[in-house]
Amino acid sequence: MVNATARQLPDLTVGELSRRSGVPASALRFYEDEGLIHSRRTAGNQRRYCRDTLRRVTFVRMSQRVGMPLSKIREVLALLPDDRTPTRADWARISQCWQEDLNTRIRRLEQLRDQLDDCVGCGCMSLAKCRLANPGDRLGADGPGPRRLADHRGEGYEDC
Repeated sequence: MVNATARQLPDLTVGELSRRSGVPASALRFYEDEGLIHSRRTAGNQRRYCRDTLRRVTFVRMSQRVGMPLSKIREVLALLPDDRTPTRADWARISQCWQEDLNTRIRRLEQLRDQLDDCVGCGCMSLAKCRLANPGDRLGADGPGPRRLADHRGEGYEDC
């Protein structure tokens, strides 16, 4: 009978993690510099990654695909345990942090799509007639950025 220690697989090199995740080694080093993933160093100063880093890299990539900034990805990853491989329950808990943010992003994208469609689709090409126009910059008093679109500033995930 094989004991648990003998079944334990060795940590991954940066090249192995790159091949397994499909993420370039340069991006992995960047993720590490940004605090998204962690490695240990060998006596020869080579990076070694725990195998659960594959899940974290996948989470980072999927989060980037839906437009999450690295700062928010880092906040959510900080909610995962460092002393053990995250469980399904851990992942379910942090995925709840994304629900409201993703729903807000979807609403904003739908609003943008609908407003751009109206503007481009009408063919008027006239700021005087377009409902998106801002005569006299009256919306400038409300602050910077696209005032008619939903507020694009988000909150952190420290309370998830």
